[in-house]
Amino acid sequence: MAKLIYAAITSLDGYVEDADGNFDWAAPDEEVHTFVNALERPIGTYLYGRRMYETMRYWETATDQSPATRDYAAIWRSAEKVVYSRTLQAVTSAKTRIWRSFDADAVQLLKESSAADISVGGAELAAQALESALVDEIHLFLNPVIVGGGKRALPHHLQLSLELVDEHRFAGGVVHLHYQVKN
Repeated sequence: MAKLIYAAITSLDGYVEDADGNFDWAAPDEEVHTFVNALERPIGTYLYGRRMYETMRYWETATDQSPATRDYAAIWRSAEKVVYSRTLQAVTSAKTRIWRSFDADAVQLLKESSAADISVGGAELAAQALESALVDEIHLFLNPVIVGGGKRALPHHLQLSLELVDEHRFAGGVVHLHYQVKN
């Protein structure tokens, strides 16, 4: 059975966006991007909310980049994508389909039938998956910045027991924390 993995680049105070919706402070440097690529390479399907999909579809046509970003573009293009949206009428990337609403049973079936792991992207969609007890692993990339508010990486009301599996410190001050969700 495939694992459902939530990975997020966050501020030290736990936000994926600041109060104005900005996340430019979260852009990974080459070292972090290379590390993220190694984590993302085994992913067979990405689950996205509409806003996260609109951000990530950049990788469909991205060109003229660093080695790490070129590698990530190839990783992203090779994976299946599911976009959860009630309003999006069509997708603009290959290997992409729209599901109109989050259905925990459908995600569980996807986990059971997938040969490769699945990633859930976007804090709101990840919150639904976390609340449905579908997430198996959490990867947080803590950036050395405090933004003071915005969109939280993790739902504030959720309680989960986690086991720290690994941590990694990067030269630029980013810290990666890898947790397994305890059942």
